[in-house]
Amino acid sequence: MTAFRGPRVWLWRWRRNPLRRRSDALEAWIVLAVWAVTVAGGVLAGLAATHSVERGLARERAEWRPVVALLAEDAAATASGAERVWVKVRWTGTDGSSHAGQARVAAGSRTGTAVTVWTDREGLLVTQPVTESQAQVRAAMVGVLVGVGVAAVPFVGGRIVRERLERRRMAQWDEAWERFGPMWGRKTG
Repeated sequence: MTAFRGPRVWLWRWRRNPLRRRSDALEAWIVLAVWAVTVAGGVLAGLAATHSVERGLARERAEWRPVVALLAEDAAATASGAERVWVKVRWTGTDGSSHAGQARVAAGSRTGTAVTVWTDREGLLVTQPVTESQAQVRAAMVGVLVGVGVAAVPFVGGRIVRERLERRRMAQWDEAWERFGPMWGRKTG
């Protein structure tokens, strides 16, 4: 069973009250500002990061192209049983220039075997771009992480400020107790 605390009074820190200290009102404004910045900053940063990642991945899907490359060497079968190994491949770019690089291919493939690789605008090898649904999941995860990270900064800052205010209030209580505590032991009259 919990102790009776009385009716809950909303916005008590802003109400006129002879027991309300300036630090109570200051703390109320700090809490309000911290929550507003935490929520707004987290949401806005998360949405901005999500849209940025989605745009970047959409640009990759639009710009990166599959190219047929030929193995320049045999893809040796590995003792570890790996299904794919790195080998040198050669391909011709859209401008007719010859390119070479490393790509993962099936183990045991022979020289001259055609494989599909992905290239960017400059003809450099890149990974296969993610699908639209994969991009949405990736963008959402990045957005959540960025939003939480950004929201944590004002939240932690507010907690630090409130902790300092609490220490200051406790020091004021100690000081007041030092002044008035000894008076309680005296007899009046």
